Amino acid sequence: MGKLKSPFRLAVAAMLVLTSLVLARPAAAASLVEVTGFGTNPTNLRMHIYVPDNVQPNPPILVAVHYCTGTGPAFFSGSQFASLADQYGFIVIYPTATRSGSCFDVSSQQALTHNGGSDPVGIVSMVRWAVQNRNGDANRVYVTGASSGGMMTNVLIGAYPDVFKAGAAFMGVPFACFATTDGSMWNSQCSGGNRIMTPQQWGDLVRNAFPGYTGARPPMQIWHGTTDTTLAYPNFNEQIKQWTNVHGISQTPSSTTTPQPNWTRTQYRDSGGTLKVEAYSIANTGHSLPLSGQAALAIQFFGLNTTTPGDTTPPTTPGTPTASNITSTGATLNWTASTDAGGSGLAGYNVYREQGATDPSLGTPATNSITLTGLTPSTQYQVYVRARDGAGNLSGNSQLVTFTTSAGGGTDTTPPTTPGTPTASAITSTGATLNWTASTDAGGSGLAGYNVYREQGATDPSLGTPATNSITLTGLTPSTQYQVYVRARDGAGNLSGNSALVTFTTTAGGGGGACTVTATTQTQWGNGYVIQPVNVTAGSSPITSWTVTFALPAGHAIVGSWNTALTVSGQTVTARNAGHNGNLPAGGSGNFGFQASRPNGNTAVPTGYTCTSP
Repeated sequence: MGKLKSPFRLAVAAMLVLTSLVLARPAAAASLVEVTGFGTNPTNLRMHIYVPDNVQPNPPILVAVHYCTGTGPAFFSGSQFASLADQYGFIVIYPTATRSGSCFDVSSQQALTHNGGSDPVGIVSMVRWAVQNRNGDANRVYVTGASSGGMMTNVLIGAYPDVFKAGAAFMGVPFACFATTDGSMWNSQCSGGNRIMTPQQWGDLVRNAFPGYTGARPPMQIWHGTTDTTLAYPNFNEQIKQWTNVHGISQTPSSTTTPQPNWTRTQYRDSGGTLKVEAYSIANTGHSLPLSGQAALAIQFFGLNTTTPGDTTPPTTPGTPTASNITSTGATLNWTASTDAGGSGLAGYNVYREQGATDPSLGTPATNSITLTGLTPSTQYQVYVRARDGAGNLSGNSQLVTFTTSAGGGTDTTPPTTPGTPTASAITSTGATLNWTASTDAGGSGLAGYNVYREQGATDPSLGTPATNSITLTGLTPSTQYQVYVRARDGAGNLSGNSALVTFTTTAGGGGGACTVTATTQTQWGNGYVIQPVNVTAGSSPITSWTVTFALPAGHAIVGSWNTALTVSGQTVTARNAGHNGNLPAGGSGNFGFQASRPNGNTAVPTGYTCTSP
């Protein structure tokens, strides 16, 4: 256990001081109470429970799991979850690990198996006690935690999807990443960010923990600092891979935003638009989460930021919409607002086009108005509106409004939005496939397609003009680096700004041990960035090692890397495979990542990526 304790002690001690000074819960009449004899408890965990004075009649339950060297009472005092419980009336359970080092078991086969034993069984017993003895709502049970608690959050969501409805893991690792067979409870490969697997492999670990389970899988929120040296930053991306695979959704974010400086939030939704995975990357931050305000975002993710449970009353039906400002590709709709008597509050509206068996959505505005864009000229539209409340209840359909777009001919001078950064795949000696996040157009003439260019000098040649956000390039030159960007165009001929560059190198054309490389800029901030993943793909024959070189812009410096042996000479960076990711089958891929600093305000990123293999 000595090795387990040492990597965490300094980081969590600093975190405890920080949270005690900044995030301490204000005094309240309610108090933390220890519960004994709460049920099956194979590892002698301790249980503390906080029931606020304004607790709801059938309250949700949040399990808040501490870090190594911590306790439940320390996490109660040093985090914001109890003060949020005061505000919204939910129960908080604080488990305490009693083994040496005060870390939770996230390593043994018993912990990683549904009803297998160890700490998770004791925590589930705590939940069941709160349901039976404090009238807790078994259908609204959630879990969060920091460090060891973040790892336990992944374990409980993976092995007990029948108990927990969602999780928020601060500074955690994927489910079963920390698995060991020697009883040490420490996995250096995982803690160092060197356990890299495919999404399918990660997902299978979760599915195998509870064979035969066919119910809903809980949504997951993931938090990690880019400079975390206790549980290294690559674990952030591996968690995203795992939980998107478990939910059967794409690893490509549905949206990417910057809620605060140095924060990057990516969201991953299913085909119906439901949020399943949300991930926050916090730049220039180590093993010190959650920071102030972050607990409230976890509570919001769980839907616990309301004091009214069990709302099943739908809002009133909206008034009949009226259409105005009708153009060839757009219109503005307004309607009389709905009201909500169920208690969860009016959340907005869903706008639909009546079209047949399935009515497509035209938008989800928060107010009783919407401006439609991208419509088809000279086309009749029949549109209706439904109101929605904070509990997800939908009103009846409003009456239809019918209008016909004009034939066009107006003057549109508004360019489309800039496309997302392209990603390259299926790279051969003479071709590659590029995909990018689609643009939108608010000018009225509608999005017409994209122009794809190779950045080459004074004049950048066109590589194609696809109508959709994808292109398959052909006729490329073997063993050649390409830097490609995309511009969107609308029906009036307006062009968007240039997307960020994607850099890739075609293969040598002869198979053998050739390899290709593509690099993705995961997140950027004023004076730094993270490039991950840098994907290395073998050609038509297996390779046993690889070397990637690229150019670092002037004034930039490497401040960290993972899954690679990296050296810098001047502005040339050489990255060689680590021990576990150099041996690649034909067509197989490995990856690495790195973090760099740069002069504040400089927006350049590395270029000139090439891959070679002996």
